[in-house]
Amino acid sequence: MISQTPQLEPIVPAYRVRILSDEQLDKFKSNTFIILEETGFQCPSVRALKIYAEHGAVVDFDTQIVKLSPDVILEALSHAPRYYTMGGRTEAFDLDLSKGGMYVSTDGTGTKTVDFVTRKLRSSIKDDVAKSARVSDYLSSIGFYWPMVSAQDHPVSPSLHELEASFNNTLKHVQTPTVVEEITARYAVEMAKIVAGSEEEMRKRPPLSLLICTIAPLAMDPESMDAALVAAEAGIPVGFMAMPNTGSTAPATLAGTISLADAEIVSAMVLIQMAYPGAPIYHSLMPGMTHPRTGAYYGHDSHVYAIGVELAHMWGVPTLACTDNSDAHGLGWESGMAGGKSHMLSALCGAETGAGMGLLRGSTLLYPEALVLDMDTYHSVRNSVGGLDTNPDQMALDVIQAVGQGGHFLRERHTRDYFRKLNFSEIVYIPETGGSYRDPLEVAKEKTDWILENHHPEPLSDNQQSELTRIIEAAERELSQEN
Repeated sequence: MISQTPQLEPIVPAYRVRILSDEQLDKFKSNTFIILEETGFQCPSVRALKIYAEHGAVVDFDTQIVKLSPDVILEALSHAPRYYTMGGRTEAFDLDLSKGGMYVSTDGTGTKTVDFVTRKLRSSIKDDVAKSARVSDYLSSIGFYWPMVSAQDHPVSPSLHELEASFNNTLKHVQTPTVVEEITARYAVEMAKIVAGSEEEMRKRPPLSLLICTIAPLAMDPESMDAALVAAEAGIPVGFMAMPNTGSTAPATLAGTISLADAEIVSAMVLIQMAYPGAPIYHSLMPGMTHPRTGAYYGHDSHVYAIGVELAHMWGVPTLACTDNSDAHGLGWESGMAGGKSHMLSALCGAETGAGMGLLRGSTLLYPEALVLDMDTYHSVRNSVGGLDTNPDQMALDVIQAVGQGGHFLRERHTRDYFRKLNFSEIVYIPETGGSYRDPLEVAKEKTDWILENHHPEPLSDNQQSELTRIIEAAERELSQEN
């Protein structure tokens, strides 16, 4: 049975904060100019090198090193749109990035799953992507969907199978971090066109966006940049995420790490605007740290990712902020705390989008109930930053005067009306027989099971489904021939 997808509830802050001063922002901009003009970056894509050279960059085709002057950078980025719309499968789930709210996605793309039924740890499969998409479709906290895990049961073209499972199981916008080759990007664009209904509608309300990672320090992957160019040519939003690690692939200082990361992102955004002026792009700063004793990866404190929001806006583009809790190794206080801090700071700095809900252990492990637990943290933050309504009915002065001294408010109509509007958690402080409270982890698991049993969003039409199957089969034939 088809069921209705609840409306989106973005985080809309009633106030804003600043982390960096104007002077500090100017320093970071100056650092990016110096790095890109004097040190440069490596770009092994022949197509990209030609585009850079044709638009004023200094290109050494032998070493594949590109250098960009400030004038070239500013000219290219002057064409980038500050806002645009990330389309859903229906207009009700379009994300208008100019509205002042932050939409948050799931995390991706993990390789392990705690099985939805047996609860045993195993490698992830396509059905996990589909189930996670259905859960995400039901949760008003999820603004758009990243395929959460890898479709490892389809090794020839896992990224396209992940898209098929996503498009079939959510009405929300889909963003992929795994379409990173020119070949798969071409087929992904064809899939997006089928979902949108036409090329014109796809350009107006793209149901798909791409995320491409740079390579620290100061390098690009040739296949990924070619994929980004394919997406941009089709009007598909494409963003660039820098993930240098402080102390190993980045300097052992936060400011140095941020400078390096920003230069990588800007170099890629410039390429897209040179090739396709006005193409929708976004900036995503998500550095990590290298533990000096173990060499292990772990994330920075939340303010580092919020700084990325301010850098993106300095360059005049939207941001994808880090709002995850993936460093946690289990469900509990650690995962909830990390996610809450990141959501709040990124939203208060004005982030348009954020990513990172639902995975643990460095974004590698899917717990079925993690999204429901993260939902609770999300809505707590949303309520906290939403401001205070002080209209006369909320101030309740007439009710206070009517009750007077020593009375109570339980019998007042005002109480009955407004008690129903208060926000209470669906997960914590759920009473059980005997006066105690239920285990939130068990409540979240039951909620997840209920969603999977009862929520079935409107599927793609039979024709759309058959077309997606045809596209994937064609892609796998081409990929098999290449290999």
